[in-house]
Amino acid sequence: MNRFAIKAGLGACVLGASVLIPAQVSAEPAATATGTELSGMTVFLDPGHQGSSEGHDLAQQVNDGRGNTKDCQTSGMTSLGGVPEHTINWNVSQLVKSSLESLGAKVVLSRQDDTGWGGCVDERARAASESNADVAVSIHADSTAQGEDASKHGFHMIIPSLPIPDEKADAAQSGGGLEASTMMRDAYKSDGFVPANYAGVNDGLQTRADVAGPALTQIPLVFVEMGNGSNKEDSAQLESTDGQLKHAITITTGVVTYLLTGSEAAPAEELAAAPAATTAPEASEDSASSTTTTTPKATTPKAAPKSTAPDSAQFSELMEMLAPLLEVEGLDGLEDLVNDKNLGLVSDLASTLMAVITGAGGN
Repeated sequence: MNRFAIKAGLGACVLGASVLIPAQVSAEPAATATGTELSGMTVFLDPGHQGSSEGHDLAQQVNDGRGNTKDCQTSGMTSLGGVPEHTINWNVSQLVKSSLESLGAKVVLSRQDDTGWGGCVDERARAASESNADVAVSIHADSTAQGEDASKHGFHMIIPSLPIPDEKADAAQSGGGLEASTMMRDAYKSDGFVPANYAGVNDGLQTRADVAGPALTQIPLVFVEMGNGSNKEDSAQLESTDGQLKHAITITTGVVTYLLTGSEAAPAEELAAAPAATTAPEASEDSASSTTTTTPKATTPKAAPKSTAPDSAQFSELMEMLAPLLEVEGLDGLEDLVNDKNLGLVSDLASTLMAVITGAGGN
């Protein structure tokens, strides 16, 4: 099975485009997805920022995880086309959530809507830690200017300067967090995204000591900056239905790759037996905090992951295939895509993803 089939499977899974069949993207047979491949696993998704800060003080000082304090929250960037970052983050997170849940994962959100308050950065870190998730993903978009900035572009993952004062956070981010961030970076590069060319980003990774989330989170965390909203090309992609879908597919690929092949992943036989699971200098960070503390899960090493992503030309071909489905289903944009009906459907094409990542298919 070729690598393009994987992305077609993810794309269809995210969209809920059940009218497609594997034969349309690959002549080779695919294993049947059971929807339980990620059963027993939990992912904490943090759509950065919030719809409204009314009644809250963004400048309230909270713990930064390194013995100092910082602002409770930032307002987030606004793209060149006028779309607020919190909405871009929310749309992408909903598509990622749907895809992961269709494979059996439990997904916990830091905020429950895109209209109200989403919590201070320390609250979101605490909620992530108390979720006992296998991995947390904080989804953001960056900016480098109030207006257009043509010279700076690209994605990056923010990783914390080590060591982190809190021993549990240090262990989580120096181990699984760094591994998951690297896998996410690789997924982005494989999908044709270009690493950021500013702010000291090194091959898609930026090390920082001033971002509270990673320093306070006691489970592996990936902090994604999808692109620069001040750059015309990056902004257009962040705003568009196709662009948000592409980011969602890439983020889902990074998460699934880490969960199934990372050093903290459960053995394949354990997965098979698992029951079904019912920005600028100041990075954007963010939700509802949980109150239940649980014991970390045991982990077992697995083999290194295979590269699974297609090139840009292949993704363009996928998007051309999926475009007619939007018309057939009467979907005008993400406001129509992100609804209970469409997100609840799971395409048979999702099996192509699992067949390759779990080693059931060839390359």
